[in-house]
Amino acid sequence: MTVATDALGIDEKASPAKDSRRWFALAVIAMAQLMVVLDATIVTIAMPFAQQDLHISDGDKQWIFTAYTLIFGGLLLLGGRLADYLGRRRILMIGLVGFAAASALAGLAQNQVELFAGRALQGAFGALLAPAALSLVSVTFTEAKERARAFGVFAGVSAAGAALGLIAGGALVEYANWRWSLLVNTPVALLALVGAFVFVVKDVPAARTGGYDLPGAVTVTLGLISIVYGFSRAASDGWTATTTLALFVVGVALLAAFVAIENRTANPLLPLRIPGEINRGGAYLIALLVPIAMFAMFLNLSFYLQIVEHYSALKTGVAFLPFPAGIVVSAGIASTVLPKIGPRPLMLAGSVLGAAGLLWLSRLEYGDSYATALLPAMILIALGMGSLFVSMQTTALHQVDAEDSGVASALLNAAQQVGGSIGTALLTTISVQVAERYVRNNATIDHVVERASIHSYNVAFLIGAIFFVLCVPIAAFMVRDKPENLLEGDEHAVHVGV
Repeated sequence: MTVATDALGIDEKASPAKDSRRWFALAVIAMAQLMVVLDATIVTIAMPFAQQDLHISDGDKQWIFTAYTLIFGGLLLLGGRLADYLGRRRILMIGLVGFAAASALAGLAQNQVELFAGRALQGAFGALLAPAALSLVSVTFTEAKERARAFGVFAGVSAAGAALGLIAGGALVEYANWRWSLLVNTPVALLALVGAFVFVVKDVPAARTGGYDLPGAVTVTLGLISIVYGFSRAASDGWTATTTLALFVVGVALLAAFVAIENRTANPLLPLRIPGEINRGGAYLIALLVPIAMFAMFLNLSFYLQIVEHYSALKTGVAFLPFPAGIVVSAGIASTVLPKIGPRPLMLAGSVLGAAGLLWLSRLEYGDSYATALLPAMILIALGMGSLFVSMQTTALHQVDAEDSGVASALLNAAQQVGGSIGTALLTTISVQVAERYVRNNATIDHVVERASIHSYNVAFLIGAIFFVLCVPIAAFMVRDKPENLLEGDEHAVHVGV
């Protein structure tokens, strides 16, 4: 059985000190991942306050969110390949330094240009952090049970991060001000940087026989930016607007050109064998669909609590606490049973639980209580999400060679980012249209605005449930491998050096 060794030839498994060092390294990696995931939602509650302080117009306020997601989604594959070629630990540390500086720039912004620039830089350095973090988990833990446990921790952080962002954002807005929802990243990133220097073992970058795939990097970056921005414009301008359609057409054309380039180049940015393997392909499809369903819950439930129930920012965040708690429990259970039963049963169970939770929410009525209408549904969705994320992230790196782990991790993140953009645009557009139609048809009833809002949320919950259901046949027919083969890391052991 092959084991990872350092540059001195020391067996990494034979040293208890190195064993504990791996788990400290996981804590640092998870902290970096939490920061990236959390930052996508932590500013959600702070946006109105930032808009007022910096005199940002209604038309431009979306850039507080879009400047981050656009650059993050567009640069992910390039960031993943840089991690493979320059070293995952090195790229993680560069990302942490840049993220700390970008967060300080955004948090101290004196006008909208500085805020948008800081958010864009956060997205750029986040595109380095996310693939480097996930690939470090893959190459650091090669024994099946440890690997499953490590992915369980990482998946729990990834899935719970969005909810924790709402909680943290609410608390910071309530007790400090909106700037701290951005500034808080700076000390956290610097702390993670120290931890990475001490605990994360230096990896040896993949050998390159040719130059960088610049045509592939340019086409995929611009293609992903165009697609993500297209969904953003769809939410504000509509799906049939000329700008929306033009962005989609350009994005699809660029991504098609990217596939053609990757199929012919000798040193591709994304080797097509990575998504082409059936187990991994299934994981990437599920990674695209699940965020759409997640946004159905996060987006509309946060609107419901603040607009209909008139919860404060902090109370809204606290109301989401059962969600990350449920994910922690579910991810722990999933990581324990994954080496025994494999990912397919976990994916199937997670998809069914998620769909059941959203179907429960779709029965929401005016005057329903939190304890009976919302809490059981959140618990069901959380239990499903924990199982899905553990199995999905493990399968996405199924038998990926160490030299390709960065770009494979980036592809998973890119799929989730595009899925999140689809979910935001699709569900926002549909909810607005459904609410307007409800008001027109029921203008005389009491509390018509609140009832219209609830009706629109219910429709969004039903659509989200459909996306969970779509994950079922994908998991059933595409995720096929046996647990021992899927989790085995022996043939992909990575050499590391101090």
